Amino acid sequence: MTEIRLYKSPWRALKLLLISSVFVIIGIYLINQTDSSRFMAWLTICFFGLGLPVGLIQLFDRRPQIIINEIGIYDRTTRLETINWSIIKDAYPIDIHGQKFICLVVDEQYKPSKRKGLFYRNVVKFNEAIGAQEINLFLGQIRIDVGKLNEFILSVLHSEKNGLDRIEAIKKYVA
Repeated sequence: MTEIRLYKSPWRALKLLLISSVFVIIGIYLINQTDSSRFMAWLTICFFGLGLPVGLIQLFDRRPQIIINEIGIYDRTTRLETINWSIIKDAYPIDIHGQKFICLVVDEQYKPSKRKGLFYRNVVKFNEAIGAQEINLFLGQIRIDVGKLNEFILSVLHSEKNGLDRIEAIKKYVA
């Protein structure tokens, strides 16, 4: 099966580890310097110390984040099964406070919120109010040109309309 696998960037995990380490060291320094700011120093160590295990997990997690094949798109962050090409109507990129996403417009009857509770449906309404969709591919941890990936998704999405097979469209992108 021809597929494209997109992995998390190890550089982003190293950046998180470095920044967290710097603030933990500052917190340790503040504990040893003064008695009046010990609470703030411990708060700094605890908060930024959480970045260390998260960064290590991201650094050593070598599972693919997004898999694109002739069946559809699988994204680990959406916690859904593979999103079939037949239910995707359109895709567009969006940037929310520096975080890159590709929003997938899906048919109304296949939206996951149909089977969820009231809280989830309200969160979906908030997503749509800021310009996103219910299903969004998070690209913040992946080093890739968002515009090119969006063009690729649209070309595969419309490949059967243009007389091409999806497998051929994916092979063309891989080559």
